[in-house]
Amino acid sequence: MYIPDVELHESESLEHAAALLERFGEAARVLAGGTDVLVDLKTGRTNTAHLVSINRISSLRDVSLERAADGAITGLRIGALTTIRQLDSSSHLRERFAPLRDATREMASAQVRNLATVGGNIASAVPCADLPPILMVMRASLILWSQAGQREVMLEDFFVGPRRTILRSGELLVGIRVPTPPADFGAAYSRFSLREGNAIAVAGVAAALRLTHDGDISNARIALGAVAPTPTLVKAAGAAMCGRAADAETFEPAARAAMRAAAPISDVRGSAEYRRQLVGVLTNRALRRALERARASQERASSGGSELGRQL
Repeated sequence: MYIPDVELHESESLEHAAALLERFGEAARVLAGGTDVLVDLKTGRTNTAHLVSINRISSLRDVSLERAADGAITGLRIGALTTIRQLDSSSHLRERFAPLRDATREMASAQVRNLATVGGNIASAVPCADLPPILMVMRASLILWSQAGQREVMLEDFFVGPRRTILRSGELLVGIRVPTPPADFGAAYSRFSLREGNAIAVAGVAAALRLTHDGDISNARIALGAVAPTPTLVKAAGAAMCGRAADAETFEPAARAAMRAAAPISDVRGSAEYRRQLVGVLTNRALRRALERARASQERASSGGSELGRQL
C-alpha cells in the first residue's frame, strides 16, 4: 500500500478552510488527526486529490465548561481538534461527564489516541466509531460552521449513511456540546473487540438512565455502534423502560429491542448473528453500569455532592 499523489493545503483560519473545501468540492477532504483519511488513501477507498488541514486553527483544540450567568455549569464544550487522549485526560471529565471515558479509554492504541481527534471520530461517519453512541445518549449536539453562519444539530441527526453526514459544502464540524446531566442520571458505554489495543469494535452499546426519587426509570436512551450503517439511537428500547423499575426484568426487553434494531453485517470480525447476540449482552452490561452511576449520582446529590459539581 502507498499514499497516492495528493495536494496538502494548510488552513490558517476557518474561513480559509471553508474556501478551500468549496473550491475543490468532492475532490477534497478535511485533515485533522489523519488516522482515518490516511488509511483511506492507502487502501484506495477514496480518490481524494486535496487534503485541507485544519491543524493550525488552535481555537478548535480545547475542552471547556460552559456556565450560566449565575456560574452554574450548563455543559461541556469539546473543540473538534481535541485529541482522544486530551479529552480522556481533561480535568473537566469528572463525575457527570465521566462516562465519556468509557469510550476514550478503550479506543484503539495509545499512538492512535494521541493523534485521532474527537471531531474526526464523529465527522468520518464510520459505523464502528466509539464516541458517537455515548455522546448520543448524553444528548450531545454538534456545532457546524460555514461562511454562511453557524448552526447546531443533535448528534443523532448528523449521520445519513456509512461515511455520509448532513455536512454541507464548505461546512466544518468545529465543536461538540454535551449538556450537564441532572443529578439522577447515569450513562455507560460497553464495547466488544477481538483483542485489546488497536482493535475496532465488533459491537458497542451506550445506555443512559434517569431515575425518579423512588428509583424507577423516568427516562432512558440506548445507542448502538458497529452494528448498523450508522451509529444509531434506538428510541424503542429507551421508551420500553420508562416508568418501570430499574432492574433486570426491565432491562431484558430493552436488550431484545436493541437486538431487533441492529442491522449488522458479517465480516472477518464476526457474523451478523454473532454481533446481534453481542448487542443483547452489551445492552444489559451498559444498563447495569448506567444504573450504578445514576444511583451514585443521586447519593452525591442528596449529600451535597451536586454543589461540588457546580463548582468544578
